[in-house]
Amino acid sequence: MSGVWVFKNGVVRRENPGGGDSIGSRRRKILVYLPTNEVITSNEMLATKLAELGWELYPSTPDLVQFHKRSSVHLISVPRDFSRFTSVHMYDIVVKCRNVFEVRDA
Repeated sequence: MSGVWVFKNGVVRRENPGGGDSIGSRRRKILVYLPTNEVITSNEMLATKLAELGWELYPSTPDLVQFHKRSSVHLISVPRDFSRFTSVHMYDIVVKCRNVFEVRDA
């Protein structure tokens, strides 16, 4: 755990001048479909994979695409604009589709 603690504007945080991992650094995440080791790159690709697992499109708002599985109470919601797809959405999918999807660092 290397780095320097910096107090700035009333906030204390650790910075790593060497550029390695630090508390403030953010790595981009990717969602991987494990059976084929494919990276999910679009809502269409995600919809296809979820349909294979029994998830159906669910009526939603103009900003969201939602999927529902008849055998559960779970609902997966992702933004219609895939560029707004975040790690929170990815982990939600992983929790609801165990052993099928995985979140990895890009």
